[in-house]
Amino acid sequence: MNKLSVFAYPFRIFFLSMAVWAVAVVVLWVINITGLVHIQFALPGMLWHQHEILFAILNPAIAGFLLTAVCNWTGTERIHGTPLMLMWLVWLLARLAGIFPMAPEWLVIGLNLLFLPLVILDAGHRILAKKQWRQAPILLVLTILWLAEGALLLQLGIFSVQVALVAASALMLIVGGRITPAFSGGWLRGRGQDASFIYSPVWLERLTLGAMLTLCVVLTLGIASLSAFVATVAGLISLARILLWRGWRFWQEPLLWILHLSLLWIPVGLLLLAGGRMGWWAENVWVHAIGIGAMGALIFGVICRVSLGHTGRPMVLPAGMVSAFVMLHAAAVIRVLTALQHVPWQRGIEISAVLWCLAWLLFLVRYSAILVQPRADGRPG
Repeated sequence: MNKLSVFAYPFRIFFLSMAVWAVAVVVLWVINITGLVHIQFALPGMLWHQHEILFAILNPAIAGFLLTAVCNWTGTERIHGTPLMLMWLVWLLARLAGIFPMAPEWLVIGLNLLFLPLVILDAGHRILAKKQWRQAPILLVLTILWLAEGALLLQLGIFSVQVALVAASALMLIVGGRITPAFSGGWLRGRGQDASFIYSPVWLERLTLGAMLTLCVVLTLGIASLSAFVATVAGLISLARILLWRGWRFWQEPLLWILHLSLLWIPVGLLLLAGGRMGWWAENVWVHAIGIGAMGALIFGVICRVSLGHTGRPMVLPAGMVSAFVMLHAAAVIRVLTALQHVPWQRGIEISAVLWCLAWLLFLVRYSAILVQPRADGRPG
């Protein structure tokens, strides 16, 4: 295997790097916020935390999945080799600059805001060239995500994090809403079973996306009651859509129930958002529900599956990975309960952080060799 083989496909380098950073960013933040060690970042502490736990994990996950999938959707040659390495270096240099206190803010902001447009351009020109208009909403949501990232880094208002999380949820509902019922139906048909009970109409996907995009706009207005109403509507629509996939029928297959369960955190988070806007609990409760339970766990489940399928391996989880799935969801539950003040703050932070890190470390132990070795079936990639 040559030295550039990890850059043969986007999922390899981005999934591996993202997993390492998912551990590092939480460790750095927890030891800082709990007072064990004082760390000075290039950006203000809370801003660094918000950006790194959201965009520095979500963006490489998007790049690894989308830039791998889009070449299959469009029948085009994927980005690989030196161009892929340069794209990855943009992401890496942004991480390194962020933890170097002497780095100028303009450099950190510039490096971070350069990455997602590179992903959008690479995916976009393939999608538009092949006139695959069904994928256009993905490009729209990615653009909204990038604008929210810019607003966050430029400290234009608290709405930037909120819009970013809702846009990320919209993206998860688009991509997850396609692959989850498709994978579930394929699993049933592969066992000679009827998959007709899985209902996933296009009109409901469009309605869900419309509600989420409306919520993105409403959040920028700062009207609490209106935000609560739209969040409730979006939450109920997305919940109905997810339940129509009958996720409880797939409890025997971890690679499927992790997708169904993770997506369920989105309507839970949206309803928590509504309650927070009504003053029933702290406004940041929903952030942890979506950030850990939906985004963290869904990314984890998707990369576990993609890393097997795109390296020519059977869809069988390596030993211990079911425990990692459980740990991630337990981390989400504990972090939400901590935000609701049902668990002591420091204890809740520490427990959820340990569970999160253990899950990602287990991924690195079980999947690093898979991601750096040639395909098991001898095919290129």
